[in-house]
Amino acid sequence: MIVRVVKMTFRPEEVETFRSLFAGWAPRIRASRGCRYLELWQDLADPRVFFTHSHWDAEADLEHYRRSPVFAEVWPVVKPLFAAPAEAWSVAVLHRSDASPQA
Repeated sequence: MIVRVVKMTFRPEEVETFRSLFAGWAPRIRASRGCRYLELWQDLADPRVFFTHSHWDAEADLEHYRRSPVFAEVWPVVKPLFAAPAEAWSVAVLHRSDASPQA
């Protein structure tokens, strides 16, 4: 399994547009072959900054999505909304702790 984190910074006037678009695209992204998990995060200090956090069975599945009709629809619409280039990381999970912290 790989984890993919993508950081996107939007122009302030495009934040709500992106949120609305993502809500429509998320089910289609989640339905992509090998996608096991998808979250959208928003930075607390800078509400223009969003992160997608996704889990994929294999790097080949992520690449398949990046060549899919869904990605071909999403990326050309999202990219012009950016205030800065997107950044992306693909990482392997080396340790996971599922226990909730004690209060």
